[in-house]
Amino acid sequence: MKWRNWLAAIIGIWFIIAPWVFGFSGHAGAVWTSIVAGVIQLIVSGWAASREDSEANWSNWMNWVSLITGAWFVLQPWLLFISSYTSNTWTSVILGLVTIVLNLWTMGVGTGSGSSGRGAKAA
Repeated sequence: MKWRNWLAAIIGIWFIIAPWVFGFSGHAGAVWTSIVAGVIQLIVSGWAASREDSEANWSNWMNWVSLITGAWFVLQPWLLFISSYTSNTWTSVILGLVTIVLNLWTMGVGTGSGSSGRGAKAA
């Protein structure tokens, strides 16, 4: 679980710097949205990764917030009218989908019926 949260945090860093990497720093709304969503992703994913007591399950709010920012990154190029920056659009969609998958995987593993759950220790 921890490595998936750390990877999501690194993706958040990428979205903080993306406006300058892809050259849409002249679109103030897109820049600030990318920075704010990237910072949120970085904070909640880093927090989830660094907590000793964090459980990976469907009620972990930090994973839900990170998942929502991932969905935002998928939609951001069209909602903010920056889809003409093709490389940014592809990167945003791919990394947004990776963020969504990482968080769904993390939450699903915590509630799975595999031997890694708490029930296996009690048996």
